[in-house]
Order: sequence, then C-alpha cells, then structure tokens
Amino acid sequence: MTAITRSVCPYDCPDACGLLVSVENGRAVSVCGDPDHPVTRGFLCPKMGHYEQTVHSPRRLTTPLRRIGNKGSGEFRPISWDEAISLICAKWQSLIVNHGAETILPYSYAGTMGLVQRNAGHAFFNKLGASRLERTICSPAKDAGWKMLMGDTPAMQPAEVEKSDLVILWGINAAATSIHAMSDAQSARKNGARLWVIDTYRTPTCDAADEAFLIRPGSDGALALAMLHIIDREGLLDREFISANVLGFEELTARILPDCSPAQMAEVCGLSADVIERLAREYARAKAPFIRLGSGLTRYGNGAMTVRAISCLPAVVGAWAKPGGGIFIGTSTGGAFPLQTVTREDFMTTEPRLVSMNQLGAALTELADPQVMSLYVYHSNPAAIAPDQNAVLRGLEREDLFTVVHERFLTDTARYADIVLPATSSLEHSDLYRCYGSYQAQRCSAAIPPVGEAKSNWEVFSLLAAGMGWDEPFFRLTADELIELLLVESTPWRKASLTERLRQGDPVMLTPPTDPKQTWLTPSGKIEILNGRESEPLPRLLPTHAEQDGYPLRLQPGVTPFALNSSFYEQDELRAKQNCMELMMNRSDAESRGLADGQTVEACNDCGTVCFTLRISERVPAGTVVTEGIWWREFIPGDRGVNALTSQRLTDGGRGSTLYDVTVEVRGAQRD
Repeated sequence: MTAITRSVCPYDCPDACGLLVSVENGRAVSVCGDPDHPVTRGFLCPKMGHYEQTVHSPRRLTTPLRRIGNKGSGEFRPISWDEAISLICAKWQSLIVNHGAETILPYSYAGTMGLVQRNAGHAFFNKLGASRLERTICSPAKDAGWKMLMGDTPAMQPAEVEKSDLVILWGINAAATSIHAMSDAQSARKNGARLWVIDTYRTPTCDAADEAFLIRPGSDGALALAMLHIIDREGLLDREFISANVLGFEELTARILPDCSPAQMAEVCGLSADVIERLAREYARAKAPFIRLGSGLTRYGNGAMTVRAISCLPAVVGAWAKPGGGIFIGTSTGGAFPLQTVTREDFMTTEPRLVSMNQLGAALTELADPQVMSLYVYHSNPAAIAPDQNAVLRGLEREDLFTVVHERFLTDTARYADIVLPATSSLEHSDLYRCYGSYQAQRCSAAIPPVGEAKSNWEVFSLLAAGMGWDEPFFRLTADELIELLLVESTPWRKASLTERLRQGDPVMLTPPTDPKQTWLTPSGKIEILNGRESEPLPRLLPTHAEQDGYPLRLQPGVTPFALNSSFYEQDELRAKQNCMELMMNRSDAESRGLADGQTVEACNDCGTVCFTLRISERVPAGTVVTEGIWWREFIPGDRGVNALTSQRLTDGGRGSTLYDVTVEVRGAQRD
C-alpha cells in the first residue's frame, strides 16, 4: 500500500518547494511536486525529481564510525552510538578543563533550511561556551547593501513581477537556482513584458530572455552608476517621487555621478557606451520596471556597494509607485517565528569569540589564543565549500585537531573526521520551513523511519547534552515540541488561523507587518541614497579585490541545475549530466594559450592550482573562465576543487565570502 505524505525541499534555495512523497513499506519510492502549493505549484528542479535516490542511496552512512587510518584516507570502523557520544564528550570535557571551551568550534550552514534542525546546535554550543561561528558565506553583502539604502523595509511580493512591463534578472541564473522566479518572469513575458538578463556569461537563463547583456565580473555597480548618470542627465527622473520618498539624490548627482559617464563605465563593465545608454533609457521609460537581484554579484569585495547602487535605480524612476515595479532581493521572515526559543542565547554566560566561517582555514592553521582544537561539522562540507581549500585541508590534517562530522555521506570533510555520525535526511525528521524567495512557510513530519542508525541534528545534540551531564529540561524536548514552541507564540506575521494550518502541515503565506504611517522603514522615513551612518555615505564605484591580483582571467564559479554547492554528487545520474569538472573558456583565450578542447588544464593563482577538463565555449566572453558546481574530490581530475583558488578575503559589508572575486591564469596540465 502506498501512502502519500507532504514534505518540503530542505535545501538552500529560495523556493522551499512543496513535495509529495510516496512511501511503501517504510521507503520513499518517489517524490514529486505538490500541485496545491501556493508558490511552487507542483514542479521541481532536476535535483529533487528523484530525491528518493538521495534518501536511499547506497552511499548513505548508517552507523557511527571511528577513524583507523590517516586523516583524509576515509578509513573507519563502525562503533555504537554510546561509544561515539562517550568519546566526544570525554574529549570535550578534557579540552574545557585544560584549555577552555573556546577551543571547540561548531561549523554548519544551510545543508538543511529547517528552523529546528538547522539551528539545533546553537543552544548546545551556547551552553558549552564554545567559540561562535559567524555564518556569512552566502550573501550577507546583499542584505547589508539593501539595509544601507532601505533599512528594515520588507521586500516586495515577488509575484508582483507579473504586472511588470520590463523584467531584469540581474546576476541570477534563475533557470538553475530559482525555477519558480523563472516561471514568474516568463508569465510576465507572456503578458507582454520584455525580459532582460544581466550576467557574466551566457547561462541557460540568458537563452530564455529577449536580450542578454554580458558584463565583466564584479562590474555590476559600475553599470548601475552609469545608468543613473544617464537617467539624471536626460531628465528621465520621477522628481515628484524623489522629493517625497528619497534622501540624498542631489548629493549623489553632485558628488558621484559626474565621474560615472557611460564612456568611463564602459571601460569597467565591458558593455559599449551605446548599449549602456539604451539600457538606461529603456529602463527609465518602462511603465513598471522590475529587477530580480541574484546573490552571485555580491560575492566580491564590492558586493554591498553593488547592491546599494543597483537599488537606487527603482527609487530615481519612481518604479516603487507602480504595480509590478521595484526591486526584489529576497524575503526576510525572521520576525515570523520566535527563533530564540530554539537558539537559546540566554544559555551563554559569557560572550565567546566569533570565528568567520569564511576564514576557517586561518582559524585552523594560524596560532591563536586559544587555538581551535576540536571542530564539530553538521549539515556542511567545509573541505569542499569553504574558501581557500588548501588552508582548510591543512587544518583538517592536524593530528591534534579532534574533528566530528555529522553527515549522510562520506563527504570530503567526513574523510578527515575522527568520529563520523550518520545523519537523517529531511524525510526522516520533523521540521518547520520558511523560504527566502517568497513569504511561504510549512511544517512537515517524518515521512519514513531513519535509514539505518541515522539520527537528526536535534537528537544528536540531545544525546551530547546528556553525555556532558547536563540536566537542562530543554534538551529533553522533541523536535515536534520545539516546533510547537515556534508556533505557540503569536506574531504580527500570522493570524491564529494560519498557525493552525501550519500545525496541520499546510503551506501558508505569511504577511509582513506594515506601518501605515511609514512606507520606508529607515531612520529618516525615506529611501536613503545618502546614509550618514555609513563610512561610505553614498554609493560609489568600488573596485573588487581581484583587480589588484595580477592574473589575466576572471574566474566565475557558476551554478549548475544538477547540483547545489557540493550536494547531490551522490546521485550518479545527476553527476553524469554535468559530465566532469570543466573549465569553460572562450576560443580566443584558448588559442592564445595553445589549449585544445577536452584537454586537462591547470588554473592557478596565489592560493593554489586546480586541474579541470577544458571546454571551449562561446558562451563565455573573452577574459572570463567559468566552472560550475563544487565537485567531490573523488570525482575530479586532480586532488583539489575550485575553492583551492578562492581566498579568505571578505566583502565590503556583511563580512561575506568573496568566492567570485577570483583571477587566474590557465595552462596545460604539467606532467609528472
């Protein structure tokens, strides 16, 4: 007999797609989209179409493991849960007594997006007194740039795009990373809107647009400033809107825009001055222009400033006053649920140091007081995804570093662990999800029993709390009881009827609270182009880090429809669709270096050297090279992945990663 259970995609994607899981004899036999979901409407990306193959993969870890070989060798022997918990707690108790709790560092990010399981370790490590992790690897520069201009103003409803007459997908490969945003954009196009894409190479999203404009990596801010220059010069402004709603436009025009002519910015962004002129005029003359902003363009040293500059565009043309007009950077629903009931900051008796997840390599290899002596990794794979892979691996190789990894698969990171703990998939535990591509939320329960001896994040932290001898009742709660704590407290975001529907497992739409007295939630009550609280009061042209590095090619680590960061490489079919770890290069760049399609090449810079299979492609402009996905090391031609080329430098705002701010040289692979 087949049972159908509602669930939610747990991965780090804007959509949080609704799932229908078919279960027979305790196994998930198929997964499809939920047609009654208000946002995702029944269709899934290629990655989730066979999620049951991930859940029941022969690669799944099903028992705790203890290392018996060298670090990185992947040689382990099975042990019991009791032994594993005992070993971990004994080691931590010894470290705390002899060196202090700050020698212990948790590392996690967005391997699951559920509010309970993602945040399950916070309360434990807060009570332990461990070092805190600054979780800023994705797009905090986007949030920082938005806040500088818009304060706490909530994002517009993304479905507004269907009322637009000009849709710009700027720095987002929506066909791979946000398929429902792509669907909404196509709906607008069917209604008569033009669809533009601005990106650094020709992605599948470009193929679906009316026009695509390819710019140099990290130059998005320059393009926006040039467009603002033209809009101001030609009087294509909505002066009435600016007067009532915008602070500092006059200062921008006086101090910044004179040096941002299309001729000057053409040298920076790689588009001709004529094309920039046309973009600006057609944007300003559109009735309701809509910009959907991606995250990749913020992963540069100028990421926050880029967002500030682009976000000025709808303000100066008054797009916000028109249905379908504005800019969408992603939703923030932090006020919808009292997350502090799960994270328990009140457990902290001191304020331990903060370690950037973007600088894990430095944290593990450089002397500090105290030195990190134990690393606990859950729902993340830093050996593959963290910047400066060489430094991270040197740290993980330390024999005096006690590493515990809670995972579903023997990932690159798990191979360096002293103890590996088997983790559940999202179909094996309860959780509550909210997405960042709309205002939707949904609760789900376990659809199947745990595979083997797998345990959820929350279960493991409960066991660790008991192993540490703690008698705190909080750690004896179940995941469902934690979810109820998140639901029982009412908030302005959801009425009682919505909360009851959440309890029943229905997908619901949250409503961001509004202030009838203040449209723009900034200190001034206006859109703050001029923000005197910032060290940089006005948006301006800011260079990237890599412009000073001296290598001739800009490397773009792109996305693929068949993987998400380092997830889904356990599925053979999805991996085969990517072929191999390729480096795409324009023919002119390849010929000038004597390189041929299909050969093994090396990309190198000051951080490291990585082997790729070369793919000559006219989808990539001259001067740029592209690789997609973050491959597991067992499947690549060399022993390093793309993040051996990325640095630990941070963004200008938000302390985010600069994973896209990379230059390299490429040569034929050196033979032994």
